[in-house]
Amino acid sequence: MIYNLVQICQNSAKEFGHNDAFRYLNEVISFNDLDVKSSQLAKHLYNLGIKKGDRVGILMPRCLETAIAVYGILKSGAAYVPIDPFSPLERAKFLIEDCGIKHVITIPQQIKKIKKLTLKNKNLTSIVGISNEEGFKSITWEDVFKISLKNYVPANILGEDLSYILYTSGSTGTPKGIMHTHNSALAFAELVVDLYDFKPTDKVANVAPLHFDPSILGYFSAPLAGATTVIVSDGHLKFPVSLAELMEKEQLTIWFSVPLVLVQLMLNGGIKNRDFSSLRWVLFSGEVFPTKQLRALMKIWPHAIYSNIYGPTELNQCTNYNLYEPPIGDDTIPIGTTWGNTEFKILDENDNEVKEGEVGLLVIRSATMMQGYWNNIALTEKSMYNLEVAPGFMHVYYRTGDLVKLNNKGELLFLGRKDRQIKLRGFRIEIDEIENILLKFKGVVEAAVVLADLKEEKELIATVLTDKNSKISTKDLEKHCNNELPVYALPSKILILDAFPRTSTGKINRKEMEKIIKP
Repeated sequence: MIYNLVQICQNSAKEFGHNDAFRYLNEVISFNDLDVKSSQLAKHLYNLGIKKGDRVGILMPRCLETAIAVYGILKSGAAYVPIDPFSPLERAKFLIEDCGIKHVITIPQQIKKIKKLTLKNKNLTSIVGISNEEGFKSITWEDVFKISLKNYVPANILGEDLSYILYTSGSTGTPKGIMHTHNSALAFAELVVDLYDFKPTDKVANVAPLHFDPSILGYFSAPLAGATTVIVSDGHLKFPVSLAELMEKEQLTIWFSVPLVLVQLMLNGGIKNRDFSSLRWVLFSGEVFPTKQLRALMKIWPHAIYSNIYGPTELNQCTNYNLYEPPIGDDTIPIGTTWGNTEFKILDENDNEVKEGEVGLLVIRSATMMQGYWNNIALTEKSMYNLEVAPGFMHVYYRTGDLVKLNNKGELLFLGRKDRQIKLRGFRIEIDEIENILLKFKGVVEAAVVLADLKEEKELIATVLTDKNSKISTKDLEKHCNNELPVYALPSKILILDAFPRTSTGKINRKEMEKIIKP
């Protein structure tokens, strides 16, 4: 029986040792090699003084070393914290400081960013993945793989121990860290393997970067089944034709991505002329898949089963809706029903359950639920709904903030957000965070960001009011946002207006704003 994530690696090495565990471009690592190399990294971290519960950063793009880093950190008893290598320096600096990260794992190509981070973070004591010649207390990957495992004793890891922290946008302008334990991550991995019938012969596409929660499926669910995870490179994702070539070459059997990637493949990847007969599951999540485009894709790949997956990062996944035939009509695809070891309630604003068919706020109780938000007890408590089922005994649900209702088949329909959080191209974005960043710029008096439909695509448009005496340009604001926000949260356009449309109460009229900004 498996009790923690580390045992996934150990058990797969015993059972599927020579099978490919992870593939990236022309590189490959077997389950045997992954087990050995991650143990060598774990021993190095232990020798540095890593203790259970410590946090270790991973700062690298998609590559084979990410798998070794994940399992090596977990074996040491620590939790891994992915840092987006393409994020602004200030955001990376914040994550390191907020989590008290003293050790970062990287690759040589990230040396410039590492140098800047070490200048700004005196708490960073060591780096794995670069040479000592760079002036840091560091060790190269080559030297890590020379470490003897004699007398190596793995950490005693319990299911309730912290496994990873993923940071997402926060409504106050400060990113929030979502803590998952070995229990919650393992529950997710096991439920995925069961629901989608993962097999050792499967080849699973890992499209998401490590700091994005869909990556959990590739790093834990696939290895649990002895399947091969194919890490898709950043380069392939930029060019649909190249991505289609990779999919055909690798003979992928399970695909998981945001709908946008699939739409781009269908429109620009030339997929009609390629062999995708190996593909048996197409999983998508993160945003609404336009029904018309989903229907077109299902006609091109009619042999695969499609699944609309729903679940915020705090839960990993909690519902799914499987499609075996192309949908009829253009109604939004349901988010479906809860999967195993999960239940839900739909509440009104007073936390009373709504009547059947009425719209309400979705709360979820699941084995896959987070432990809470890092270093933020108040936010953790605010995000939970506690239901007393017996004196002193509570069922704890996570408040998703999503508006839903049940259709006549008992399936959940997603109807939008209660707050101002949105999902764009699979990324969760807080509108308030972008506005707060804009307001930091000297001379900006007011800011409003809207998600507008432009040229059949949704785009973030920022509008600002400035001090009459200021000489702020849109280029100044774009540069400011580039330094403060991750790429996926950058407005596609920033407009400086003379006035905002207002409601009768003086609030910004965002519906009218959208009319103004449309060309």
